[in-house]
Amino acid sequence: MVRAPIRRRAPATTISMMRDRFSVWWATGLGVGWSPRAPGTMGSLVALALWWPAGSWGLRLYAVLLAAAIIIGVPVTARAARVLGRQDPPMVVWDEVAGMGVALFAVPHQVLWFAVAFGLFRLFDIVKPFPIARLEALPGGYGIMFDDVWAGLYAALLVHGGLWMASGTP
Repeated sequence: MVRAPIRRRAPATTISMMRDRFSVWWATGLGVGWSPRAPGTMGSLVALALWWPAGSWGLRLYAVLLAAAIIIGVPVTARAARVLGRQDPPMVVWDEVAGMGVALFAVPHQVLWFAVAFGLFRLFDIVKPFPIARLEALPGGYGIMFDDVWAGLYAALLVHGGLWMASGTP
């Protein structure tokens, strides 16, 4: 009689450590956030590369992916911040990925409009007009994520306003 090997569960601390490492890896934009210069800008550039193909997949799928990026981002960035020992670590750039996704929502799939959205998003992310600065005070991953989501919303509104004005329709 051959016995099946006994399967042992990994200790809780090992699983927790794996989750911590995964969260930091994901929240740092697969490591891009460790850039020594301008990690937020680097994260935003990676976001352009991630959202570029999604822009041609249709608005519904884009919206689902964007919602997933935001919803998953809240607990992942919160855990990464806890592991890194800072409230909003500069190397956590998943918020930039999600914020750029908002900025690019329904923007024409053209380099010019992606570049305009990128510039406006970075401006609003750095300047933090009302209420963006207040959103940073939200607890955990909410504060990390939602200031960038709002920066993306402001950028998207301006891009779509520019598109509307450029179209010449009343």
